[in-house]
Amino acid sequence: MKRILLVCLGNICRSPIAEGVLREKAVRRGLDLVIDSAGTASWHVGRLPDRRAIAAAARRGYDISTLRARQVRSADFADFDLILAMDESNLADLEAMRPPGAPARIKLLLDNLADPPMREVPDPYYDDRFDLVLDLVEEASEALLDRLEAMHAAKRKC
Repeated sequence: MKRILLVCLGNICRSPIAEGVLREKAVRRGLDLVIDSAGTASWHVGRLPDRRAIAAAARRGYDISTLRARQVRSADFADFDLILAMDESNLADLEAMRPPGAPARIKLLLDNLADPPMREVPDPYYDDRFDLVLDLVEEASEALLDRLEAMHAAKRKC
């Protein structure tokens, strides 16, 4: 079973959207994944996702209304196989937080795309670009799940 953590700054917009999208797409494919999200900052710990994020996700069939913000913990670097950051700043923060010898792979979510339209998932908190975030997250989630399914199929052939 793969364990995936999605990370943004406050865990109220991008990463809960990514958690909801990836979880729903994995369930639809019948994949057994553990998916969670967190923030590198602690400002919103315990809070629901931003109301605009909840509404935008719901319009596309994703329910993120019960998620609660949390901060990345040291244990996450051992508990998760893959940690996906939404932007370069959070990627750098994660690398700085990583305990020595921690096994988790850390990369950008959009690195899953062969030809990404941009390098980072933009923060919609101030400009309301939630639909753009959803477009990017949906595309990157499909690409990630395709890769995971291909790796699983290759292991079964061995």
